[in-house]
Amino acid sequence: WKAKKDGEPFWDSPWGQGRPGWHIECSAMANKYLGETIDIHSGGQDLVFPHHENEIAQSECANNKPFANYWMHNGYININNQKMSKSLGNFFTVRDITQKYDAEIVRFFMLSAHYRNPVNFSDVLMEQSKSAVLRIYNCIDNLHFLLDNSEERELNEKEKEYVQKLDECKQKFIDAMDDDLNTADAIASIFDIVYASNTYLSNEDKNSKIAIDKALETIHELGNVLGLF
Repeated sequence: WKAKKDGEPFWDSPWGQGRPGWHIECSAMANKYLGETIDIHSGGQDLVFPHHENEIAQSECANNKPFANYWMHNGYININNQKMSKSLGNFFTVRDITQKYDAEIVRFFMLSAHYRNPVNFSDVLMEQSKSAVLRIYNCIDNLHFLLDNSEERELNEKEKEYVQKLDECKQKFIDAMDDDLNTADAIASIFDIVYASNTYLSNEDKNSKIAIDKALETIHELGNVLGLF
């Protein structure tokens, strides 16, 4: 409870005139709009104490129930190995970055690290992300080219291995996302599809349409989960 200040709204209370602090504000809003127990609560690592610990204490005392089932705290963004801050003059927004890089590249860059880990932003790393995204798009374009030259037939043995590899990559992706949203490993499974496509598919003979359709469907299905491609 914060004592009133000039020009601020205030209420009467047993502790004098004042207003609720932001810790109790968040507990109250969560209780009103999300219920007594919420599923996922996220925030920056700097909010663990005192904000989130206050939310837990207040909400669980009031409701006698767990406040949140899962907590997700994201790491900081560093700029060239320095913490982003206005005082250092290295502070900028997503809008600033998208003046230079496509928003999808920014998203890919952010997803390339686990959300709990700090992310180091630099032009070198952004260029690497740009190259990585283009590599996947090149694979998609190549698959469309092969699809136009494919034929309606059953899978041969090599193509059966390829389709099995696609299923393995999809399961690897699911396992990674189930492991505390490990997007870095999830993206690695998409690159496994790129490698498998270069290894198993022929650029000389006509491939089975079934295999190419399966590849494109898998890449777009997994990419859609991450908002990519």
